[in-house]
Amino acid sequence: MKNLTLLAATALLALGACATAPQQQLGPDGRPLPVAYRITPRDQAQIPARILAQVNQLRAGSALGPLALSPQLGAAATAHSRDMSAQNRAWHFGSDGSSPLDRMRRQGYPGSLIGENISETYENEVSTLSAWMQARDTRDVIMDPNARELGIGWYQEPTNKIWWTLLIGG
Repeated sequence: MKNLTLLAATALLALGACATAPQQQLGPDGRPLPVAYRITPRDQAQIPARILAQVNQLRAGSALGPLALSPQLGAAATAHSRDMSAQNRAWHFGSDGSSPLDRMRRQGYPGSLIGENISETYENEVSTLSAWMQARDTRDVIMDPNARELGIGWYQEPTNKIWWTLLIGG
């Protein structure tokens, strides 16, 4: 029995040595290609709170007040993410010609529009937020001192492409 256990352990070690880690694919620029992120049902429930926590941490670092989640802004953001997917382009106008202000008013949001950030990506919400923070125009929306609330929405296609929309209101 002792020899059989030793043989089995040796076989497992040999198989483990033969296995190689999957090679990360590189793009034409030599940089690693992003791995497609799949939003799970558990993630769907947690994404708004994770985005809110990240945004508030960034704002606190600049001595700005925290934001709160707005269901109306979230609904407007989700609708726009689906619409961008249907149009197959990331832009701020709906297929019906609506603007971010029109969409938030349709959802009954009583405050003012600070701005809307959008993205077409295969990456998660934290990577998307990081990209928004690297560009001045989208960072300014998130870091606006008059901002009071946010709504995050997304739509993930069967190909795993994700359309993100972040609405900030004051």
